[in-house]
Amino acid sequence: MYTSAILVGSLAPFLALAAPQFGGPSDGPSKVGATSNTAAGPSSTTTAIALGTRASGVAPISASSGLYPTSLPSSSTTTASSDAVAPADTSLANDLSLIGQLFMAAKAPDRIKLIPNNASFKFDFNSPPGQSTTTGKGGRTVRADRQNFPPLIGTGMSMTLGFLGPCGFNTPHTHPRSAELNLVVRGTLETQFTSENGARTIHNTLGINQMTAFPQGALHTEFNPNCEDAIFVAGFASEDPGVQQTTQTLFGFDQDVVKAAIGSDFTFEGKDVEQFRSLIPANVAEGVKRCLAKCQIQRA
Repeated sequence: MYTSAILVGSLAPFLALAAPQFGGPSDGPSKVGATSNTAAGPSSTTTAIALGTRASGVAPISASSGLYPTSLPSSSTTTASSDAVAPADTSLANDLSLIGQLFMAAKAPDRIKLIPNNASFKFDFNSPPGQSTTTGKGGRTVRADRQNFPPLIGTGMSMTLGFLGPCGFNTPHTHPRSAELNLVVRGTLETQFTSENGARTIHNTLGINQMTAFPQGALHTEFNPNCEDAIFVAGFASEDPGVQQTTQTLFGFDQDVVKAAIGSDFTFEGKDVEQFRSLIPANVAEGVKRCLAKCQIQRA
């Protein structure tokens, strides 16, 4: 109960500002190795991993391909004041020396003294520091953890914003060091999780301002079944919850291990995309297929 209270509390300030801002028109499907009757929105790019694609065979995102949506609402749309909102101070992000000092501080006031600039206690999801954004084929996530937002050290909390485009899904993954509260603030998400062997799989469809909980270490996924963008807020009871994409991890093992796990000879190359899709759980694969047809998105 205490952990859940911390997580819910961590979401409250964001939701008070963000919830009214996500009702505007969608940027529509972007052209990510696919064609659609709707124009693409702009993009941000970063290093590797995680988010799933609209369908297997979709080409990776490039810096010029466009990704939806561009950002959260700007400060001008979230305050009635005519005064400019001061930018967040990102100079402390990834500062290993400071991070070490914060860990060694004897008391909380000592940690605060190590961060003299008030703006350093602000994290801007519109303009996050480097190494905060993970871009995949179907969307992106922006995380605030103790590495890129050192004021979190000692709080036991972190947060991620997820942006899933039309028919995009966040591929099955786990967080080894934290449970997750996942709250939808725009669009719709279909979620699934299973906590361990022998436990049943929990399916839910979440609308705006609806939330689900994923237990620590539980295998889970989120899928956007519609033709509009979806945005979720994920709160964690850890400053460093970690993430491991299940399929990507499996296919990183030695080939003999992979063959034994799936029970057949298999190589993951372009010509094997449809074979790879057959390994995705049927309801997710069929959901993607139906969504592509509904949104008039052609696979590359």
